[in-house]
Amino acid sequence: MPEQQQWTIAATEQPPEWFIQAVRQYTPASSGIYAAQLLWKRGIKDNQQLTAFINYKAYQPASPFEFGQEMHLAIARLQQAYNAKEKIAIWGDFDADGITATSVLWDGLGQFFTQITQLIYYIPNRLKESHGLNNQGIDNLATQGCKLIVTCDTGSTNIEEIIYAKQLGIDVIVTDHHTLPTERPPVTAIINPRYFSREHQLFNLSGVAVAYKLVEALHQTLPNIAKYPLEDLLDLVAVGLIADLVQLTGDCRYLAQLGIQRLQADFQQPPAARRRPGVGRLLELCQKNGDRPTDISFGLGPRINAVSRIQGDASFCVELLTSRDAKRCNELAEVTELANTRRKSLQKDVQAQVAQKLTQLDLSTTSVIVLEDPQWPAGVLGLVAGQIAQETGRPTILLSTEGSGESELVLSEAEVVGSGEDSPPTPYSLLPTPLARGSARSVNSVDLYQLVKDQAHLLHRFGGHPFAAGLSLLVENIPLFTAAINQQLRQSLGSTTLTPTVQADLTVTVADLGKELFLELKVLEPCGMGNPVPKLLIQNCQFENAWHRNQQDWQGKKVQYIKTEFDIRDDSGKIAFPGLWWGHYKDELPIGRCDCIAELDYNTFKKRYEIRLIAVRPSVNSGLSTRNGLNALLPLTPLILDLRNQEHSKKATANATQDSPLILEDCPTSWESLRLWLRRCLMTSRFASTLDNQQQLAIAWSKPNHQPPNQIWLTLVGIAKYLSRTNQPVTRVQLLEKIGISDQTLIVGIKALKALGFTVKREDNYLQFAWHPSDRAENLADAAVARFLAAVREEQFQQQYFAEVPLSTIVAIANSDNYMGATR
Repeated sequence: MPEQQQWTIAATEQPPEWFIQAVRQYTPASSGIYAAQLLWKRGIKDNQQLTAFINYKAYQPASPFEFGQEMHLAIARLQQAYNAKEKIAIWGDFDADGITATSVLWDGLGQFFTQITQLIYYIPNRLKESHGLNNQGIDNLATQGCKLIVTCDTGSTNIEEIIYAKQLGIDVIVTDHHTLPTERPPVTAIINPRYFSREHQLFNLSGVAVAYKLVEALHQTLPNIAKYPLEDLLDLVAVGLIADLVQLTGDCRYLAQLGIQRLQADFQQPPAARRRPGVGRLLELCQKNGDRPTDISFGLGPRINAVSRIQGDASFCVELLTSRDAKRCNELAEVTELANTRRKSLQKDVQAQVAQKLTQLDLSTTSVIVLEDPQWPAGVLGLVAGQIAQETGRPTILLSTEGSGESELVLSEAEVVGSGEDSPPTPYSLLPTPLARGSARSVNSVDLYQLVKDQAHLLHRFGGHPFAAGLSLLVENIPLFTAAINQQLRQSLGSTTLTPTVQADLTVTVADLGKELFLELKVLEPCGMGNPVPKLLIQNCQFENAWHRNQQDWQGKKVQYIKTEFDIRDDSGKIAFPGLWWGHYKDELPIGRCDCIAELDYNTFKKRYEIRLIAVRPSVNSGLSTRNGLNALLPLTPLILDLRNQEHSKKATANATQDSPLILEDCPTSWESLRLWLRRCLMTSRFASTLDNQQQLAIAWSKPNHQPPNQIWLTLVGIAKYLSRTNQPVTRVQLLEKIGISDQTLIVGIKALKALGFTVKREDNYLQFAWHPSDRAENLADAAVARFLAAVREEQFQQQYFAEVPLSTIVAIANSDNYMGATR
């Protein structure tokens, strides 16, 4: 069950009066106090910083040659290709940053090299290939006569592929912004802002911005060749920067500011006169006009990303973004919109399935959520993982194990199920073993890339950055990977608890909402990482006129995507204010007074100001209420007796009567097993007329005295050998009592025994063991034994947790279940 969200209010330091007056120059219609508070808190604390932050004309961007020798090497190689009329291939990526970066190089380098004959581009298929260079694609380019590859948004760590290209006579220039290898790759040049210090104004450039810097350097070196101004590329740069969620500081903010202006100016032209008709048509389809960063983050970006998520091949998106053929662009925009519609539906379906799996997961003992399913489409897993990470406060990894996914011939260990002396264990053999592929998203400043990297020995491939990663691994390695990455994060966190949090920046009233506040906060735009959209806390408010509907696509066909519209009011005035809550039903809004956190927005389609709801809860001053008219929920604190680790708990068990509490002596290994007992009490208590008559639950387990996992394994093997030698059957319950593990862990242990050379037959309620010893079998058993030991360690960790978990935590879970059960 997802944990309750923790709300925090950002501490606000009152800026000095001179600073407020300076901000007021940019917010003439309002006091400027809110904008001043936010800017001051976000590190803008002098006039020079303020001017450069708000007015891009006052900012001094960095020269592309700040990249030093690497940029000079790249330009020299491009000049050589220009003089020798060599064929160049742009190697891009399939997400919005990679697509726009490819488009920038296609348009930008296309001023110097004839498109198609001298300049081509290659974008990997998301569903069949992976991020980065691959040998098959390099072979394809070699057959077309390419002598130079220029990557964008990828390539920094593709050492083997770069060497392979070099062997085929192809040089490589890498432009990228992802994690650097430990040593410089054997490339002609590598242009990556990660080589700068974190404070450098270029450090946060995304892939498209790095590609732009390369084109800018070429324009400066060969100034009389290009027919179109460099600034024509800035709208694409803004789309990629904002869609990739990089920190919008330094040159990132400057380029985004200029790009949004170009985007809006082009959209305001008549459709036939637009420089980028494809971008204009996409904006029309998502009912945006290009003047807001949110038009990219909620409009253009998701649509560009949807193509590869649904179709795999996103190559046509470059044509969509760069072609001047309006008719062709309209066709491609409609295909893109259909892909986005399908993406929304798939995302909602997968999210519902993940939510169901989460109910079976004990979040109190889970640091990293790792879930798998053979039916999940890999293309939407990153989106859902991001949502789950936000809701649970935990890094989330979702894996697709579908049989049609990537497979390889690897050494595979077959299960040993021999039936007699003449059936030796199956040796290692080359078998097609399926790979699980998936996406990971982080939260709470956890460096997810490092976590995944530390488990590289269990992975097939991986890549990414601290907040997001992609990975693939053998399906059989998933349990080991899950246990290892959880153990690693638990150790690094120590006593720190991961909880889902949402932070409000300002406290306002409904009367504050509207045009004046919107324009005041707009001076912070473009917002992004490091400068997030201001979140507003509205207290003691209530919702009216709420209704929801399935959001329709541009063709009028319904898709399963919900949004709720409502009016909000409080005691600050008589006029209500409109708002939206995406992905939620109206029945999820609390009745009565509540608190909410929201973002203030302008709806260009409806031409109105509105709030976008982020989080809502019953007001801390009004208590809980339910929509079903039930009586107030009874407190459960007196209903749970804590008799753990107490000698008299056994006496209480022995003297139990009909009126005695339910007594739970076995230490649980998950919240789900404990909930079964709590619900049993709740069902009885709901029919009680008074608190005195309610059923109590006594938790009376003792602190576990665990044996080392290795000793448990040796005991299990010894018992199995004894039973094989004496030909005695044994019940599952007898094994569990003797070894002291759970049923689920025993199943893992039996699989390890089979790998060791045992056969296990089930007859009625009995198990019969037979052992066929073999040196080869003992060598094969290592991985299976490791899985069993990991399962034992995880079970012992959970039991240790429940031996010491505070009663207040158990009561909170019980109260939460009580409330959820009453409102279903």
